[in-house]
Amino acid sequence: MIWTGSLNDEHRLGGAVGLYDTTLRDGEQTVGVVLDSGQKLEVARALDGLGIDRIEAGFPRVSQDDWDAVKLIAAAGLRAEIWGFSRAVPADLEALVELGVTHSVIESPISDLKLEAIGVSREKMLGRITSAMAFAAEHGIHAAFFGVDSTRAEPDFYEQVYASAIEAGAREVCVVDTLGIASPEAVSELVGRTVALAGADVPVHFHGHNDFGLATAAAVAAVRAGASWIHGTINGMGERAGNANLGEVALTLRALYGVESNLRLDRVREVSEQVRELSGYVLEPWKPVTGETLFRRESGAVASQFHDPPSIEPYSSELVGAERGIVLGKKSGLDSVRIKAEELGIELPEERRASVLTAVKELGERKRGLVTDDEFRELAGG
Repeated sequence: MIWTGSLNDEHRLGGAVGLYDTTLRDGEQTVGVVLDSGQKLEVARALDGLGIDRIEAGFPRVSQDDWDAVKLIAAAGLRAEIWGFSRAVPADLEALVELGVTHSVIESPISDLKLEAIGVSREKMLGRITSAMAFAAEHGIHAAFFGVDSTRAEPDFYEQVYASAIEAGAREVCVVDTLGIASPEAVSELVGRTVALAGADVPVHFHGHNDFGLATAAAVAAVRAGASWIHGTINGMGERAGNANLGEVALTLRALYGVESNLRLDRVREVSEQVRELSGYVLEPWKPVTGETLFRRESGAVASQFHDPPSIEPYSSELVGAERGIVLGKKSGLDSVRIKAEELGIELPEERRASVLTAVKELGERKRGLVTDDEFRELAGG
């Protein structure tokens, strides 16, 4: 099922990691995406079937739709643990209590850049954070402190904030690369430092964005450094360049590092398509894990090895619930037309394959695209 060879063996980590999905909150921040409460419940059910461990149902105070979505999802009897999202402000926290949400991320910006932008001092923000964590603890909310822009926070203040949040009642903490600026090496260092600060009884999360295309690599680095939970979204959707893509993270961890998760890889493409349809966006066809062209072959050189998947693919199509296939066009070869003819039940003698291939290539060039099965039937006389 996985054909990556032995190169990665000495770097295998083993073990397992939990996946925390924020498609319904951070993912919906994708420009132009609006999901109503019913659609969010549909996505939550799909995430639950996918094996996601924790589902962030939303930020109740954003809108009535979000309030309704959190309420619906929390009452849906899903297997996954349902989390809310709150700022470290009283009204947000009171909304969680009113809704009966028992688990929540509680966020506050902690970088000087963010604090200066909103005109709040370090001291005042620290007071808000500790008060919020104490409120959550007093009201039975299992809270994870989420330090916005923590990868750009000054180290001394970062450590003061996280230590104070835990002392005030935070049960878990999250390292947050809000703008996706941290290299994998930097993520590893910061997560490792946070794990040491938090101690054995306080799980550490990592929440990363993909602004430099490093979200999956950063997530792996976080796991290597001891993170217990990785945040992400379906298809990597989210603000700007998006969040870590949970399907990519789960496959990478399993295939390259031997780290397991509960995500059902065989369902990931189905859920990817469902979320895309509800959200109204498209993906690059070459997208890892879920791209439509991952297991379709046009190149004649590759088609000659199509009978032997490990020679041309790093993992099997069955692993991610995809189908393999040959498509025809400008780049096809003799094996391409042979395989396609067999697939369609067309008798194509060996002596005719070269002329049919020439016709296929010419049509592909004229169309500047693929030759359809019906067009091939006509060219092959089938």
